[in-house]
Parts: sequence; structure tokens; C-alpha cells
Amino acid sequence: MRILSVAALGLMLSACASGHEPSLWQGYADHPAGYLATNSDFEALAFLPPPPEDGSLREQNDLAVYHATRAMKGRARWNQAAADAEIVTPSAPEVFSEALGVPFDPSRTPTLALLLGRMHADLEVIQASAKARYARPRPFVSEPADICVEAAPWLAESGSYPSGHAAMGWAWALILEELAPDRAEAILTRGLSYGDSRTICGVH
Repeated sequence: MRILSVAALGLMLSACASGHEPSLWQGYADHPAGYLATNSDFEALAFLPPPPEDGSLREQNDLAVYHATRAMKGRARWNQAAADAEIVTPSAPEVFSEALGVPFDPSRTPTLALLLGRMHADLEVIQASAKARYARPRPFVSEPADICVEAAPWLAESGSYPSGHAAMGWAWALILEELAPDRAEAILTRGLSYGDSRTICGVH
């Protein structure tokens, strides 16, 4: 991740030097491609352990946490989990604004926004094989209950392991804390809570 941090600084400096600002995107339809090739050998199956086995104590614990966090519906932390679910637009990292100590505004830092957006595309590539191999059902599919986002068909049909949002939140945090080292503790804490939001939401 330190290499990506250097890349972030380099991209921002080059943009300032050239006067060129990258254009921003609207959503999935025009989302920028990542840095990795779609057939990259770097994939999550090579380093992630499998999810808990059916009926195991770890799975039972996961389900217990899922049911316990349903009681958080309507609370501030539940609403934060819903906000953290938005990951595809240029403004998605604005949830790190408080941790950064300054507002994250993609219109003011389009090169940084593009870097973070392209990282999202890369993580999709990295996790795709593991998602397909394990095909772990999301908890709200096997045991229906309220979740913090719409239970859309595509969400119900996609695997819950590994969590792309959790990986993205931590990856963004690692980049941002390199750019604002004086805010590192707050940024990394926010990155962890970004991943926790997926459990609170009820999709992992």
C-alpha cells in the first residue's frame, strides 16, 4: 500500500504541474477501470482463509452477531452503516471527512478521487475469484431480517465473503493516512469502522 501512496502523491503532483484534471464519473456505468489487468494473478484466494464452515461455532457466532445487531436499526450507527454502503461514486470517501479533519470533496481533489475510485475497481478484480469459489450466502438471505440497505436481487445473489466494502475501507484508510499522517489514528480507526458497518448493516 505504500507504493500506492507514493503513486497518489505522484498523480496529484503531476496533475497540478500539467493543469489537467481528470473527469469524474457518475456510477457503475462509467466507473473508471483499475490499475490491475482483469486477469491479474493477484487474487484473494491466494492469501485469504475460507469462511466458517456450515454449522461450525464460528458460523454460529457470526449469526449471533447478525441477530444482535438488528436491534441497532434506527440508531446513529445504523444510519452510518447505510452511508458507508455507498461505494461507487467519486464522493464515496467523504465518510472519511471527519477523520481527515477536512471535507473530502472530489471536485477539489479529482486526482485523489480518481485514485481511490480505481482502487475500488482493482479490489473487485482481486476478490472476484474468492467470492465465486466460496459463494457464502449473505445472512439476510438464510435468515431474513431488516438490513440497512435495499435487499436487491443482485445483493442477495452475490457472496458475502470476502467483504469488498471492508477491504475498500481499509485500503482507502491506508492511502489517506499516508497523505495526512498527523490524522493517522483517526483515519485508520474510521477504516476499521467502515468494515464493521457491513456487519451492522446485516450483509456480512
